[in-house]
Order: sequence, then structure tokens, then C-alpha cells
Amino acid sequence: MKKIGIFYGSTMGRTEKVAEMLQREFGKKNADVYNIKDITPDDILKYENLIFGTSAWGIGDMQDDWEDFIDTLAGMDLSGKIIALFGLGDQKTYPDSFADGLGTLFCRLPDKTNVVGSWPVNGYKYYCSSAEKDGKFVGLVIDEDSQPQHTEERVKLWASQLKKQLK
Repeated sequence: MKKIGIFYGSTMGRTEKVAEMLQREFGKKNADVYNIKDITPDDILKYENLIFGTSAWGIGDMQDDWEDFIDTLAGMDLSGKIIALFGLGDQKTYPDSFADGLGTLFCRLPDKTNVVGSWPVNGYKYYCSSAEKDGKFVGLVIDEDSQPQHTEERVKLWASQLKKQLK
């Protein structure tokens, strides 16, 4: 597998924590972690395997640093790259916009045909999520507010799945 670039936006440190957990699962020599607020497009383009992570804020907004960078990402040529996504949300407080930051990130990708890593919706209780497509989430969903006890297991399972899907 080629080296992975993991890019996250984090306000309270939870998305950063998940990004670092993913790096541990792949191994530090196989994955680099970046805060989206500190990068340039060239940092993304040097990887063939990409993982993008964001949290949801308010009623479904992406994390602020992603909001600032998303237009740049939407204009990038990511053809030939494999992309996986993860998002954090709070299904108890925001059941009608659960993990919508992830849904927005997916929506704004210039090409969705190269996205891997869908995740089952079972095990979550919510009404609506823009991160759900065809009965699955478009990537890993973590709820550190209502289900922190599942985070480690979900990260491990998703990383195992991605090891088969990335280049």
C-alpha cells in the first residue's frame, strides 16, 4: 500500500484524536497526519491515498477550517487518488443533522467515484444525515458524545477495511 495522507479539521481535539488513531492503525511510516488549517493543496496532491476527516458543528456545518478550505478542495484534480472520509457527530443532540459535516465534505468532492470506505448505519440512532447514501454512511462515523465506548473498535474495523481498499 502506498503512503496515506490523513487530513483533519478539529476544534476540540476529537477529530484530531481519531486521525491519530488511524495513523497508529496504519503505522506512522505508512501514514502522515495534517491539520487542514496548516496545509497547501500540494500537501494533498503528493499522496495517492487520502483520508479526510471533519466534525459537524451546529446544525450540520463542517468544522471551520474545512469550511475555509473546501472551495480549494472542490477545485482540485483528485483523479487517480483513492479517498476515504470520516466524520464526527452527535446523534443524541443533533439526530436530524447527524454527521452532516461528513455529508457536506463528500458532496463537495470533485469526483466521488474514487471514494471508498462506506460504513454501516446500524448501531446509530438518528433521524436524518446527509452523510447517508444508499443505506450506508459515505465514510466512518464517530460519535464521541453519545458513543465514545465504540470509537476505538470502529476505528480499528474501518482501518482494516481500508487496508483492502487503498492502493
